[in-house]
Amino acid sequence: MANPKKVAFYTLGCKLNFSETSTIARNFQQEGFERVDFEEVADIYVINTCSVTENADKQFKQIVKKALKNNEKAFVAAVGCYAQLKPEELAAVDGVDLVLGATEKFKITDYLNDLTKNDLGEVHSCEIEEANFYVGSYSIGDRTRAFLKVQDGCDYKCTYCTIPLARGISRSDELQNVLKNAKEISQQGIKEIVLTGVNIGDYGKGEFGNKKHEHTFLELVQALDEVEGIERLRISSIEPNLLKNETIEFVSKSRTFVPHFHIPLQSGSNDILKKMKRRYLR
Repeated sequence: MANPKKVAFYTLGCKLNFSETSTIARNFQQEGFERVDFEEVADIYVINTCSVTENADKQFKQIVKKALKNNEKAFVAAVGCYAQLKPEELAAVDGVDLVLGATEKFKITDYLNDLTKNDLGEVHSCEIEEANFYVGSYSIGDRTRAFLKVQDGCDYKCTYCTIPLARGISRSDELQNVLKNAKEISQQGIKEIVLTGVNIGDYGKGEFGNKKHEHTFLELVQALDEVEGIERLRISSIEPNLLKNETIEFVSKSRTFVPHFHIPLQSGSNDILKKMKRRYLR
């Protein structure tokens, strides 16, 4: 039997990106690829990009160079937020063969042909309005804790933020699917889960087929608290206008949730918060 092709991953940005990279990596492994470290020689290097980071393009170029230093004939693919926002720019970077946008990244193996290098990166990028379906993700094996994605996209149009353009509208995973993923994580012997998403307090938005989502963030938290084998759960960050007293009350007494989380406050000035189009005042 021929040696399996090797694939390596590099993730820029947030916990959400880590959970998605992990899921994409498992898809490769199911297709018979062998996952190796980014520092090793691989046939394919996948870079999951971030648009929030300053100098995102400069960082990306450095990582491409690093990959080609390991193997100059390697096939290089870019996915993620920056790939959705600036696909042509990334495709023009020397050595990049494939750029996939927000809806295409989870089907990356469908876009791989014979892995011959392209003169110019091939772009498959959707209109962001098409990014309206949900793909569940979680990370395992990359760290001691798992990042579990429960929500994606954002309906807030803050003046400084590109996330709605990179990830689309707010949508959530079905409660049963989140619980299934949490159980799978638990069965791997991982004791801590961090909930992740773009705007997790908005959990409960979205449709499945023609069916409306039926659960709230509080119900999600209550259901996860019952998952056996998980000893610690974290709410990473939640918008102040979406944080309800009942959630605070529940978390303070829950079996597994740590009794603290991050609440973003971009400014102490009400005028600036209004100019930013934030949904709260100080």
